[in-house]
Amino acid sequence: MTTTHNLGFPRIGAKRELKKALEAYWKQEIAQPALLTVGRELRQRHWQQQADAGIEWLPVGDFSWYDQVLDLSCLLGVVPERFNHSEGPVSLDTYFRMARGRAPTGEPSAACEMTKWFDTNYHYQVPEFSSQQGFELSSDKLFNEVDEAIQLGHKTKPVILGPLSYLWLGKTKGGDFNKLDLIDKLLPAYGEILNRLQSQGVEWLQIDEPILALELPIEWQQAFESVYTRLPVKGLKTMLAVYFGPLKENLKLACSLPTDALHIDAVRGADEIDTVLSWLPIYKTLSLGIIDGRNIWRSDLDALLEWLQPLQQRLGDRLWLAPSCSLLHVPVDLEQEQQLDSEVRNWLAFAVQKLNELNTIKQSLDNIDEGDEQALLISRQAVESRRTSTRIHKPNVKQRCHNITAAMAERKSTFEVRIQKQQARLKLPLLPTTTIGSFPQTQEIRLARKQYKSGQLSEAEYQILMRKEIDEVIKKQEKIGIDVLVHGEPERNDMVEYFGEQLEGFVFSQFGWVQSYGSRCVKPPIIYGDVSREKPMTVAWSRYAQSKTEKPMKGMLTGPVTILNWSFVRDDQPRAITCQQIALALRDEVCDLEAAGIAIIQIDEAALREGLPLRTREWEKYLAWSVNAFKITASGVKDETQIHTHMCYSAFNDIMPAIAAMDADVITIETSRSDMELLEAFEEFSYPNDIGPGVYDIHSPNVPAVESITSLMNKALVHIPVERLWINPDCGLKTRGWPEVNTALVNMVCAAVFLRSRYKRSRAS
Repeated sequence: MTTTHNLGFPRIGAKRELKKALEAYWKQEIAQPALLTVGRELRQRHWQQQADAGIEWLPVGDFSWYDQVLDLSCLLGVVPERFNHSEGPVSLDTYFRMARGRAPTGEPSAACEMTKWFDTNYHYQVPEFSSQQGFELSSDKLFNEVDEAIQLGHKTKPVILGPLSYLWLGKTKGGDFNKLDLIDKLLPAYGEILNRLQSQGVEWLQIDEPILALELPIEWQQAFESVYTRLPVKGLKTMLAVYFGPLKENLKLACSLPTDALHIDAVRGADEIDTVLSWLPIYKTLSLGIIDGRNIWRSDLDALLEWLQPLQQRLGDRLWLAPSCSLLHVPVDLEQEQQLDSEVRNWLAFAVQKLNELNTIKQSLDNIDEGDEQALLISRQAVESRRTSTRIHKPNVKQRCHNITAAMAERKSTFEVRIQKQQARLKLPLLPTTTIGSFPQTQEIRLARKQYKSGQLSEAEYQILMRKEIDEVIKKQEKIGIDVLVHGEPERNDMVEYFGEQLEGFVFSQFGWVQSYGSRCVKPPIIYGDVSREKPMTVAWSRYAQSKTEKPMKGMLTGPVTILNWSFVRDDQPRAITCQQIALALRDEVCDLEAAGIAIIQIDEAALREGLPLRTREWEKYLAWSVNAFKITASGVKDETQIHTHMCYSAFNDIMPAIAAMDADVITIETSRSDMELLEAFEEFSYPNDIGPGVYDIHSPNVPAVESITSLMNKALVHIPVERLWINPDCGLKTRGWPEVNTALVNMVCAAVFLRSRYKRSRAS
């Protein structure tokens, strides 16, 4: 009989219950017991949903209050000194201070650095290791949740990040040393975890080692055998789980490690299955991740069955089936989507539906239930409907892509020529100040948008309300003294969704929320067909905003690569082609903004790096088409028009040539959490254009002091000439409140004025 299991389930709740409870707790609107109750109810509901879908082994430990890597840091007692944690259990408020710099109790402190989880849009909290790092079990969360699931009668499979992936994903602090030197201290703590789980009656443990999908240095490859030889605990079976890509040069290593089972991503690594079968020991179970855990399209169940039947005959009970990775990356349940376009809805599968697909496959393979024939028929009809739909392909869009020339991706002059013309037009001071785009989205703004969408507000009434908000935002910026203004984006729900709603080829869910980090959830657009722009999307708002001020007003766009990477993308054509279509649509918008008198246009590419393939040998191809898409978007303007781009929470060191090739006049980046460390990459590469390093961590409620901003800028000045520096927050201010934003921006401008007085010369000189 075939066994089914799951690697992880979305934790936020079908209606974002966890988000709402977390934010209420942080605002001290509810007490900790109420928060804990919400978490318990969500875990129990999600376990039952998985069991109802026919999943036999349920993941435990995939639920998190903020991030699973942070959970492991607290479990192991890896708490940086600044959080004043003494021995003993890590409190929930210490946990939240590590995540976001502040909690209802305790002193605020700088939050832990946050970055992208492999090539996804999920963010994890980066562990911080010192050379003298110790590891001691300091949290009962995992063990309590195991007891909870067992008491409910579920077959539990706890999930934990493996020791080598944990070390790899962390950063060293307080000196340069080899993180692998910590392994002898770390393994005893892992041993305690495994022994305790075994004593709780756990039969199977899932140990995730996603770094096996990367190109690893030889010393890290060699460490796996030593580590996993020392890990086994009598009476506890272990499943090594690898996902997000094929194993390639790590494949034989993964097959040979002393674990009882191996899980591989059979969506991204399907070509390796035959090799796995030849190398996998006959005692070891093989788990195949056959359902895509990263996208929302239905699976072709007939094709999967045809592929799996000979594998089942060969492996028998040693074959387990699962999604390719945790379902953290997809929405919870398609059944809620009653307003979604009915044809496209029929092509989709969210987390619950993916588990149902898995169960249908199991039933069919094992010939258990004739009822699976109906599920197979529905799947067959949906796959055929999508394949033959006339809504997907647009000949005019394809022809326009075919007509792209190399000249369309190049500015008319070099940066040195452009910046002189731009400065003559803009007349900006040394160290110009700006923000990244959005300002706080108040309840009033959200209510107005909701009422407009539902028809309770007319177009004229909505315009009046949004213009009033823009007026207020402009007045606040002018009073503070910011040099380059933004209109605040009150009309925008999300930086990707807003554009997708106005582009052909997109549809939108109502409840398709996915966690990005902590309580931050996004509702990715669904790109089902060819993309085009029917009319201007932002021009009227930007034109109105510019008419209300003498200062430069930035036009704000989300770039083609970010729209692509932050959407659920069609899988019936190369992603590069879809990105090219988006770029052409945005190019029209950029040119229309310029024609409307907008002198600065920001094209955000926050997600450029996260689209990188996991192996560097595949980067060149991706960077070529992604950078070209940005340049197609940006290069239709005159020299006098200044192009900005923004990137956040990405390591840039290894892609600096690509970033320089984008040829944006100004790049703004996140550097506050990394204490300006990222700027070393810009210095070592001699980045040629202007840079705005973020001096205000907007993901934390802490307000930066003038001294803090000045200190960060002084560090930036070590790496970048003052003539090429801007001062700005590290991201948009949408999620913050006005009182803290006002104070932070006043401090930012004060720091700029102080620094200008030190340098006593104008930018023009």
